[in-house]
Amino acid sequence: MKILVTGGAGYIGSVVAAELIKAGHQVIVYDNLSRGRRRAVPAEAELVAADMSDRSMLGRTLKYGCPDAVMHFAALIEAGESMEVPERYFRNNVGHTLTLLETMLEHGPRRLVFSSTAAVYGNPRRIPIEESDPVEPANPYGESKVLVERMLAWFNRVHAFRYASLRYFNAAGATPERGEDHRPESHLIPLILQVALGQRDCIAIRGTDYPTRDGTCVRDYIHVLDLANAHSLALQALNQWDCLIYNLGNGQGFTVREVIDVARRITGHAIPSSEAPRRAGDPAVLVASSTKIQRELGWKPQYSDIEYIVRSAWEWHRRNPRGYEP
Repeated sequence: MKILVTGGAGYIGSVVAAELIKAGHQVIVYDNLSRGRRRAVPAEAELVAADMSDRSMLGRTLKYGCPDAVMHFAALIEAGESMEVPERYFRNNVGHTLTLLETMLEHGPRRLVFSSTAAVYGNPRRIPIEESDPVEPANPYGESKVLVERMLAWFNRVHAFRYASLRYFNAAGATPERGEDHRPESHLIPLILQVALGQRDCIAIRGTDYPTRDGTCVRDYIHVLDLANAHSLALQALNQWDCLIYNLGNGQGFTVREVIDVARRITGHAIPSSEAPRRAGDPAVLVASSTKIQRELGWKPQYSDIEYIVRSAWEWHRRNPRGYEP
């Protein structure tokens, strides 16, 4: 198949693009490179460096590239930032996705795998979270993903548009070739590893009074390769089903302090920490039930051990202390 990967220069998108190529697919990466990295794009992929708002370029890419399906990763992803500039998240994540969907209706294809998020659940009513639980996002980032999911449901109903929405939790870890390199960085594991590399003095623990076992947030970490596998399975499943919604996670959660302790053991570094106020819009606990995708598609995380996840990230960051910069 030929697959258009929007946001394919980003952390998750680039790994998925590389895995698709390994599986024998042709890949077109569409990315404006504002937060993605050109060096993360697989050499075998065709790169279209353009913005999602550019309807004309999107149209040409779909019309002349003739992809069989789209995997849509292009989005702003910082929950904290979304509490400061929600308008940016609605314009980028919702408005630009609508541009993509309209262009797909005009030129094809009508098959999409959407990168959603556990943030759609907000402060969950039960743990682990199941797909049937209420979507009540606690920040504009999560709300933007909910709005896209609702658009997709209507496109499916009205236009026979096939889609899979994958609500995943904390993507983490690395492959030997690709890792996490956000600018600025806000994700826990790479921030911790920056302390071990001497790039920051300490790791700030944002909130120590949550109703959890040690007062810090609990999150479900999933290796980026397991995410890539789930995207491939979901795309295949759209041959049979026209609408799929799945959680992706390991089903177990770790507190911020526990992840720091794991990193200390792996890196051999003391990794000093400091306490800071809560980050607005952060739920106390997010842990997924992935029973549905395991039952229906046979997906199972292969790299679920938190020590393996942190170690794979540490190995990449140690080899690439400047990220994708030369």
